[in-house]
Amino acid sequence: MYAIDFTPEAFGDLTEVRKFDQSRVVMAIESQLSHEPTRQTRNRNRLRANKLAEWALRVDKFRVFYDVLLDSETVKIVAIGSKEGNKLWIRGEKFDL
Repeated sequence: MYAIDFTPEAFGDLTEVRKFDQSRVVMAIESQLSHEPTRQTRNRNRLRANKLAEWALRVDKFRVFYDVLLDSETVKIVAIGSKEGNKLWIRGEKFDL
């Protein structure tokens, strides 16, 4: 079982989301990423090389960006953003992957 670690920035991203959505995102993180976080699924994808993270988890309109540290069996949540159409918003700014 992998430990889940939020960066301070990702924790701040989560607090900007409505409480209802916060619980859905946290439940998805716990259920999807605690076991086999490197297995691609319909909602989990490995990203092309970028400066943010290696993986993304889709939870409705939200995207959870994370890295997997295999040696310590830890999932490091880097950022949480929302996707509207083809635009990704993280911390109130449009972000390009």
